Amino acid sequence: MRECAELEIGLSRRDAGSYAVELRFTQPGSDADVRVGEGEGLACALDLAGLKELLAQPEAYGRALGAGLFAAPKVAETLARAQAAAASQDLPLRVRLAIAVDVAELHGLRWELLRTPDGTLVSAGERILFSRYLASVDWQTVKLRPQASLRALIVIAAPAGLAAYGLAELDVAAELARAQAVLAGIETVALAGPGQATATAIIDALRSGFDVLYVVAHGSWQRGEAFVWLEDAAGAVARIAGATLIARVAELQQRPRLCVLASCESAGAGAGEDPAVLAALGPGLARAGVAAVVAMQGPLSVATAAVLLPRLFAELLQDGQVDRALAVARAAVRERSDWWMPVLFMRLRSGRIWYTPGFGGEGGQFEKWPALLRSIAQGRCTPVLGPALGDALHGSSRELAHRWADEYGYPMAPGGREDLPHVAQYLAVHQDERFPMDKLEGSLRDAVVSRFPQVLTGGAGEGTLDEVLARVADWRLAQGSFDPYQVLARLPCPLYVTTASDGLLAHHLRLAGRSPQVALCPWNPDVVADAAVAEAASVERPAIYHLFGHISAPNSLVITENDIFDFLISVSADREVIPPRVRAALVDSSLLILGFPIDDWKFRVFFRSLMNRAGGGRRKRYTHVAAQIDPEEAQTIDPARTRRYLEEYFEGSDITIYWGSAEDFLRELAGRLPGGRPGA
Repeated sequence: MRECAELEIGLSRRDAGSYAVELRFTQPGSDADVRVGEGEGLACALDLAGLKELLAQPEAYGRALGAGLFAAPKVAETLARAQAAAASQDLPLRVRLAIAVDVAELHGLRWELLRTPDGTLVSAGERILFSRYLASVDWQTVKLRPQASLRALIVIAAPAGLAAYGLAELDVAAELARAQAVLAGIETVALAGPGQATATAIIDALRSGFDVLYVVAHGSWQRGEAFVWLEDAAGAVARIAGATLIARVAELQQRPRLCVLASCESAGAGAGEDPAVLAALGPGLARAGVAAVVAMQGPLSVATAAVLLPRLFAELLQDGQVDRALAVARAAVRERSDWWMPVLFMRLRSGRIWYTPGFGGEGGQFEKWPALLRSIAQGRCTPVLGPALGDALHGSSRELAHRWADEYGYPMAPGGREDLPHVAQYLAVHQDERFPMDKLEGSLRDAVVSRFPQVLTGGAGEGTLDEVLARVADWRLAQGSFDPYQVLARLPCPLYVTTASDGLLAHHLRLAGRSPQVALCPWNPDVVADAAVAEAASVERPAIYHLFGHISAPNSLVITENDIFDFLISVSADREVIPPRVRAALVDSSLLILGFPIDDWKFRVFFRSLMNRAGGGRRKRYTHVAAQIDPEEAQTIDPARTRRYLEEYFEGSDITIYWGSAEDFLRELAGRLPGGRPGA
């Protein structure tokens, strides 16, 4: 993916007649942000009434809008410097317009017509990539998906009786054929028959996991509220309030990464005079947690849509960057009067909705597969497993930290609300030291039950966390879902080292006909040493070494910041804390380091305290892989810089980095195992 220079323009309320302006500029390869406006009192005055009079003159409207936004010399100067800096490196400039909640009236302006002081359009060329950036009330991270796994849900809502409301009938067959052509290259499922495009059917379909939601429907804007015209079960008109549909999408565990709304006026009134435009469907979905929404701020003609939408997705499939793809698509219809109608609302800082997994850079190949597969076949491979492997069942540690922070009134900086050791430390101080360890199992079990109500009905949601996880895991396998632990259980490994606190791995090993033995790390005096279990490990009776404890033994858990420090002190002061068999495996076998988020403190503790021990020179004899990154929008804004960071972090460790999630890597590995098939 090509890198970009980035300029974020923030607008917020200053006083009754003007708006405060803040700018943040970032260049690739630089860790420093240039910030302008913070505490400087920069402002702009936008003549909303005057702009309304120019609605019929797009070019004049854009120049007037630019004159107001860039009126302060320092704002215009910062823009010019950002453009020059990007041009000097032959890079596009990504411009994100971040409009604060307290100035909702600005969302009604036609920002896509904006021109810079030199007359350049911001939204219809590849030199500037423009979007409206919306912070979301949803705190879940946006996990990127591999391009090959993308799925799209097509919704064609053509209820009977539209003519009675003065609306044109839709040609379902033609619209479906057009949508399928637009989405060529992406797996599609359609709701396009009589009675299929109901609100309930759409939500039920989205629960199965779709990356793209493509909607063709009539929309209306009435009395300050957006409506979309769907169907009821009989195929008749069902006019659904946008707020209702948004609320139901927000409740989904997995939301689409991109929504394309072809309904008329779904982006709002577009006249700039109605502050209720934030309740409109397009920005409403973005605020509810959808990563990117392309909506229309007016009626887009069929002729324009026929060129713009296919070009949008053709470009999107090249690199996954939504803002770049829409800029190219707009440029392709610049001669048409409605070229500016599509609006891009994003909560993506990188602009991308997918990535290409691989080695040594996105899509790269791995030449050492034969050596790695040989080590696995000979039983000389040690998986080192992180907590993220179970995220699909009980959510991430970041989500758990947020839930605890909300539930117990975490009072410190917002950034700490995503750090589980930090929040757990607060609970240990605010409540008592045992509180986090006693709370963990119930919180994780509640998360599993809320994610899988269709499985855990009645008494099925009762029992220990491991019992509940086993029921869900068995159900997912019966549904044909991919499970990373199922692949790991097939590997003839005598020893597994894990930082997860649950028993999912043991359950899958038993399903594979093996007899796992669990051992805990005695990092504190309250944990009973299980060195004999590790020493007796074999392929038939593999040992699972829980480095940071198991949920069944609360005193063994490493949860809080103090726990992490105590663990590090313990294993550093006494090398015998870790059994000889485990120490030997970490230096004398191939390592598969899987399921750790890039910023995971537990991984850093493991890597620094155990990997850098004496005898590491023997590690050079083997092939090692770290599928270290579970790609998340918030954690990998700059993929190239992230790769460089990881290469430096692993420098000297002879570990090959796989750019992608543990699931991506294990899918590829599964296809190379005996009896496997690519993409299995």
